[in-house]
Amino acid sequence: MQLFKDKPTITQLQWLVWVFVFLVVMLSLVPMDGFAQAIVYAILSTSFYAAIIYGNISWLFPRLYQKGKITLYVLAIILFLFAVGLIRTVITLNIYNALFAKNPEPMNWKAVSSFVIGGVMVFLLSFIFRIAIAYFSLKQQAEDMAAQKTQAELNLLKSQVQPHFLFNTLNNIYYEAYVEAPRTAGLIERLADIMRYFVDESPKQKTSLSTEIQFIENYIALEKIRIKYDIEISFTKNCDAALSIPPMLLMTFVENIFKHGIDKTSSTNKVEISLLIKDDRLIFSTTNTLPQKQKDNSFNGFGIENLRRRLELLYQKDFELITESTRSIFSAYLNIPMI
Repeated sequence: MQLFKDKPTITQLQWLVWVFVFLVVMLSLVPMDGFAQAIVYAILSTSFYAAIIYGNISWLFPRLYQKGKITLYVLAIILFLFAVGLIRTVITLNIYNALFAKNPEPMNWKAVSSFVIGGVMVFLLSFIFRIAIAYFSLKQQAEDMAAQKTQAELNLLKSQVQPHFLFNTLNNIYYEAYVEAPRTAGLIERLADIMRYFVDESPKQKTSLSTEIQFIENYIALEKIRIKYDIEISFTKNCDAALSIPPMLLMTFVENIFKHGIDKTSSTNKVEISLLIKDDRLIFSTTNTLPQKQKDNSFNGFGIENLRRRLELLYQKDFELITESTRSIFSAYLNIPMI
């Protein structure tokens, strides 16, 4: 990306323009006024040219003309150009009398009118200047967007290389473990499937129910190995697995069960999960026993609130999300349209 950093910015281009203008004005004055006087007058002229141009494109034009105040804009231009011409005349005359004149000269209204007329020409050029700035701004934005796109593509390629390396490594470990420890090999395979889901499926707008179900089952299998006692889990599925839903909608309930609803010291944990399609709507519900020392409302944390906000974005008000808790049972219910 060094190529983009080496290109001049819009501000730098404007400085180059004004340096060029200064040099042109100075070189045109040197034969008549000498080097020192030409430099002073070139600085003054360039400064007033910049004041007229930026005064119009940065202040008068956007605040008056672009807001439809055409008459006020014209009057403001007349007053602005007269004021700039008058100020330029006074400053130029004072500098001339102080530094270069043998005999001080009085105020010359002819010079004022000359500077005002010159200011009108510069004012007209300000529109070309404004168009040029807009052009280079758009061009720079386009180049920045192209650079960001290229960087994003590179990052995507990098992000794809890393998971593929990990998947290949997990597959190699799976084949090594399959002979000696088939159960461990099976768990490695489930972990690889979960990671593949996060990489391939979770960024999508929709994923198939079969993929979502497989993800949930893999998650449950891996969570069970962390618990000493067996868990009585019932997962009822009565749906067309080929249908699609947004990914990770169902996972919040299942994740909450293992975070808050499992007593790792008990052998009586019970979980019921149900997934069915009825009247073109998906109904997903979970019920689980609660640990004796379960904290109040621990199920209704950030996960449920984030899920609710996501459902509002996806379905507006066309969904049901209900959670209920007693002293020993927690249940969750989700009803969404299959669209």
